[in-house]
Amino acid sequence: MRCLISAGPTWEPLDRVRRLTNLSTGSLGGELANHLVSKGHEVRLLLSETATWQRPLAAVDVHRFSTTESLRQRFCEAADWHPDLVFHAAAVSDFTGGASFRRLPDGTLSRVTAGKLTTREGDLLIELRPTPKLLPELPTTFPGARIIGWKYEVDGTRAEALEAGRRQLANSLTFGCVVNGPAYGAGFGFLKSGEEFIHLADKPALFTTLAALCR
Repeated sequence: MRCLISAGPTWEPLDRVRRLTNLSTGSLGGELANHLVSKGHEVRLLLSETATWQRPLAAVDVHRFSTTESLRQRFCEAADWHPDLVFHAAAVSDFTGGASFRRLPDGTLSRVTAGKLTTREGDLLIELRPTPKLLPELPTTFPGARIIGWKYEVDGTRAEALEAGRRQLANSLTFGCVVNGPAYGAGFGFLKSGEEFIHLADKPALFTTLAALCR
């Protein structure tokens, strides 16, 4: 079967030389790609230009992305490839940089318009604007494909992390959701709409479960 995987972090500009990104390495998506190839599936990997995971990829078709908009374009380009499954494991930056300001002595804010923000301005306030959510677009981009999203939660309990995953399923109309992060704890939770979650102890268990969807 044809499997499309996104992996690694997007980045967004803060000014013309600085970026806003996250700590994703791209390892989970890259290792999943290798696992699916070993099971005989055709894999296209959308891999971040800034992913630090750079191990060899076995017979995987790799396409690079940078910003959130760049990843959206790679998804649109992959629509003509007609994947059977889409694993959206990329860590998309939730925010992009907006306007920058310095606080004047009287407490008012003055807009800073320099292409490169400088420390000579002292403390700065930088507006963060939400980036578009890509996952809800994927059922339309890939009609008929099984789409698996990821939900990485830092705060709260395992039950709260799983509830966030269920909301993702309902809001994005996707087939499944992988839940992980400090809030979930060790391992992974796998959710499908209307079903109890499955706890998976480690990456091999996760990859086996996801590969089983390729039928």
